[in-house]
Amino acid sequence: MAPADSPAAIAAALLPLLGGAGNIASAENCMTRLRLELHDPALVRGEALRALSAVLGVVEDGRVRQVVLGPGAVARVAPELARLCAAAPVTAEALAQRGAAIRAERAERNATPGKLFLRRIAAVFVPLIPALIGCGIVAGLGGLLANLHRLPGLSPALTAVASGFMSLIAVFVGYNTAKEFGGTPVLGGAVAAITVYGGVGRVSAFGERLEPGQGGVLGALAAALLATRVEKWCRRRVPQALDVLVTPTLTVLVTGLVTLYGLMYAAGKVAAGIGRWADWLLAHGGAGAGFVLGGLFLPLVMLGLHQALIPIHTTLIQQEGYSVLLPILAMAGAGQVGAALAVYVRLRRNLSVRGTIRSALPAGLLGIGEPLIYGVSLPLGRPFVTACVGGAFGGGFVGLLNQLGVKVGATAIGPSGLALFPLLKGNHGLGRTAAVYALGLLVGYVTGFAATYFFGFGRESLRELNAPRAAPR
Repeated sequence: MAPADSPAAIAAALLPLLGGAGNIASAENCMTRLRLELHDPALVRGEALRALSAVLGVVEDGRVRQVVLGPGAVARVAPELARLCAAAPVTAEALAQRGAAIRAERAERNATPGKLFLRRIAAVFVPLIPALIGCGIVAGLGGLLANLHRLPGLSPALTAVASGFMSLIAVFVGYNTAKEFGGTPVLGGAVAAITVYGGVGRVSAFGERLEPGQGGVLGALAAALLATRVEKWCRRRVPQALDVLVTPTLTVLVTGLVTLYGLMYAAGKVAAGIGRWADWLLAHGGAGAGFVLGGLFLPLVMLGLHQALIPIHTTLIQQEGYSVLLPILAMAGAGQVGAALAVYVRLRRNLSVRGTIRSALPAGLLGIGEPLIYGVSLPLGRPFVTACVGGAFGGGFVGLLNQLGVKVGATAIGPSGLALFPLLKGNHGLGRTAAVYALGLLVGYVTGFAATYFFGFGRESLRELNAPRAAPR
């Protein structure tokens, strides 16, 4: 046994007080200090760390801890600490710590004005997802009954149930936009309602007659954002005694006129361009576009940029009845599931990690990938890359079939994986659409599994990870 003041004993005493080996991202030493970058500073036991006789002081700087050990001592303790970290078992708990640290780091990096704005735009649409899912499934049921020529009297009723929300989705978008950006929600809904009012057909803008619903959710979003700015401007300048009358009137009047004579026209052009772009992309570069979209979606999620796609999905659903992009992006989850299965097979002796995969895999099959991403593949490193490869091949397959004329779309945003089947819709009937999507998932599963099995681990990492571990409680 090493003496209590030996470098090995000091390193062994420091390690648990710093949160364990899994909490240490990097360790360096200067002349007198041990500089440690930590995943989670909250795991550090500060008082106990300062109480160690070998520790002369502790300097805190965010995720960095500088432990003062003195000249000579730090040069001997640093390699011992590095050896203990390298020898520490890789368990599910350690992977979870790494994943949580990565998630926190990404959230910190994503806190830029542009990405924060995208998050707020996403917050406008996320509350609408339950209604989109419910109405999408009802619409699918109505279409199925119509194709089977069953219960003909019920089909019109199901169509009305499914279409009512979609016909007024602009109003809900306007309401949520004003609520999210600090305006009066009902005023946001009021100006957004202008875009779906049937009487707008009697208004001309830029030499063209407007159409009810022109611009879709993009027009409603822009109108509500403008209404919020006008309302805040009025609140600052209108006397309090007149505020209750003047502010709502000016908000609705000014925003309404700008919406009719500018925003609806511009949003209509943008929405039409999005539809044409999606059709052109998959018609001319379906396999390549699907490969890129499916392969990059997991990194987009990490960077927070996937939120920019939510208005695009909603616009496509409003225009064509389904989004052709969503099933392709869902292939990223298939690649993730395949990668997790390969990790499970390769780490036969690591009962801890295998237990985590067994717990998270059902959610992954249903399209909820975060437990597998942040609990398994991303902390391991290479399996995250090979999961992206699986998503790329699955997306390329679905994109290729789109290029050949078999469109596969989803009538709602939110679900993916197996949970997307009830929301599928295409141009060749539900059976062929579901078959293409199922084959795409299979391609993603198999490719993600094969890429991870053969290329997901180096020899040293596999030997380290495959050492016998206890199963998690």
